[in-house]
Amino acid sequence: MKAMICRAHGTPDVLEAGELPDPTPGPGDVVIEVRACGINFPDVLMVAGKYQSQPPLPFAPGAEVAGTVLRTGSQVSGLTQGQRVLAFCGHGGLAEQVMVPAAQVLPIPDKMPFEEAAAFILTYGTSWHALKQRAALAAGETLLVLGAAGGVGLAAVELGRAVGARVIAVASSQEKRELAMAHGAHEAIGYDDLRGQIDALTKKRGVDVVYDPVGGDLFEQALRATAWRGRVLVIGFASGQIPRVPMNLPLLKGISIVGVFWGNFTAREPAAAQANHRELLEMYGAGTLKVHVGARFGFADAARALELLAARGAMGKVVVTR
Repeated sequence: MKAMICRAHGTPDVLEAGELPDPTPGPGDVVIEVRACGINFPDVLMVAGKYQSQPPLPFAPGAEVAGTVLRTGSQVSGLTQGQRVLAFCGHGGLAEQVMVPAAQVLPIPDKMPFEEAAAFILTYGTSWHALKQRAALAAGETLLVLGAAGGVGLAAVELGRAVGARVIAVASSQEKRELAMAHGAHEAIGYDDLRGQIDALTKKRGVDVVYDPVGGDLFEQALRATAWRGRVLVIGFASGQIPRVPMNLPLLKGISIVGVFWGNFTAREPAAAQANHRELLEMYGAGTLKVHVGARFGFADAARALELLAARGAMGKVVVTR
């Protein structure tokens, strides 16, 4: 099968077109014919050799896919050849076929385009796990979302609004702030004088939950603008900097700093993860969630898709289609 292959770690331009063996499913596996692959910041880190879970070289990046069931293992039930599905595969999505454990494969509604399905599970799955299980976000609370126009950030904006929280979106440009507002943010602000802006919006009370996929210096600024018994969600470090925290700050305000690793959650708590996924698909079917695919690339241009994310130029999700 054709694939975009990483043979040596580096910048996205190390990807090259090549061939990998067609996958043969084990008893509990499903082989999917890939129609679209969602690209996420962890793919950039994986190609660079900097992700916390690295596949052996050579490999095809691409952690989430949508397509049709091609083959199933002998112990797989409920999935049939030709069925439209999405899946979280971890890596391997930038290929004509990918093999995934059946537990990580979900049927998709007929009205859900493959592009949107490939842009759905990682971002919404991460954000729903973060806000539901890790933060226990409640109606009436205030949610601050950093990187609000990116894939996970925009999902957090929509889900926070769906819960009934007041959502303050933070993004670097007017265009990105307008996108966050269009997806449900109540207010949208820039990064300059972040604490001062939050103090003004909350009358110095602070926010209840911080959703931070950015890291770096912004983490401490957001932490200082968190309310008593607030929760700060550590999603990732798109800035490239892992923050160092003055630990007196969470002590003085009773703040919880909470790690979010959706991949480990799905592996360790599969029943809870499956329940989350069903809820997300129900919200999609009801029109509550509106997937924003901000950039589309052809298969041969997959490296450009990763470069866009590396440069933090993406708005919403980036998808590679075949």
